Amino acid sequence: MITARTRRRTAAAVGLLVTLGLTACSTGQQSTASSGGDTATVSGKISITYLQKQGDQEYFVGEAAGAKAKAAQLGVDLKVVNLGNDANQTISDEQSAIAQKSNGLIVVVPDPAVGPQVVQTAKDAKVALLTSDDQICTTGPAPASCAASDLVPRIGFSGDQMGQQVGQRAAEEFKKAGWNAADTRIISAWQQDVTVCGDRVKAAKTAFAAGAGATVQNIDVATDNTPTGAQDKIAATITANAGVKHWVIWGCNDENVQGGVTAMDNAGVTPDNVIGVGLGAYLACKDWGSGKPSGMKAALFINGSDVGALAVQTMYDKLKNGKAFPQEAFAPTTMVDPTNWQASGLKCS
Repeated sequence: MITARTRRRTAAAVGLLVTLGLTACSTGQQSTASSGGDTATVSGKISITYLQKQGDQEYFVGEAAGAKAKAAQLGVDLKVVNLGNDANQTISDEQSAIAQKSNGLIVVVPDPAVGPQVVQTAKDAKVALLTSDDQICTTGPAPASCAASDLVPRIGFSGDQMGQQVGQRAAEEFKKAGWNAADTRIISAWQQDVTVCGDRVKAAKTAFAAGAGATVQNIDVATDNTPTGAQDKIAATITANAGVKHWVIWGCNDENVQGGVTAMDNAGVTPDNVIGVGLGAYLACKDWGSGKPSGMKAALFINGSDVGALAVQTMYDKLKNGKAFPQEAFAPTTMVDPTNWQASGLKCS
């Protein structure tokens, strides 16, 4: 999702952070900023800005809708901003939101490397900061290397729990198919610098190994978390493993699995030889709605609307009543497949 140009610009931004000494702030100072500890409660109308990466993606569209519905219910003035994939835009739009007198900011960053600057900008303005979906660290660019106390409070889903559910379902499908482990391969596809993606994939591997009753070789595939990016990388993986008959596919999101399923189809691998378990279900349901056989056997339904609503409620509670942010708060998830997705409440557009 992050282009080479964006990476270069982000690297320059990180260099600037070091020059300015923003990442050198003490843990105590940054933790206060991340929790909104030095922000005052608001007696009048509350104004919140929700800064989202990839705001036109199905999941984030739902998240924005849930946030707006909750804001209307609470009487909150909410502005949703689409950051796209531009990490540098995060800072400029954050500054604009502060200039427009937002009391609180909820952020989904395109790149966690800008995290320290996002935190410092909010701290300097005494504006409460909360993240949703992806983590950012107050003291450095990599949340995976960050102490738990230095992670900004986050609303979203548990990467471990989601990955566990995906791995368990994949193991069930594998056992049901009766495949030989020797001619089966697992593809784990994800953008490898996104911490929550790594959490999901790691948990999926562990759960599959525990439930499959056999040892199946795994192939890690680095992608950009988009369908076309995953399709291209997985197509190359199929070509490099010509003797494999059966494939299990999971990844960070529906995009990775859908890209893999498409690559399999293009390579002539029939749906009965593919077990794809998505994460999101917003692309999986399109396959199921067509009525045609698909390698996408199941998907974990994560409702962005629930996350958006919970994020706004959490920020409101902080700004209105001074209630401390939880370090993490999770929305519920549901495993769906062609037989039950319509009854689950999943909206497929």
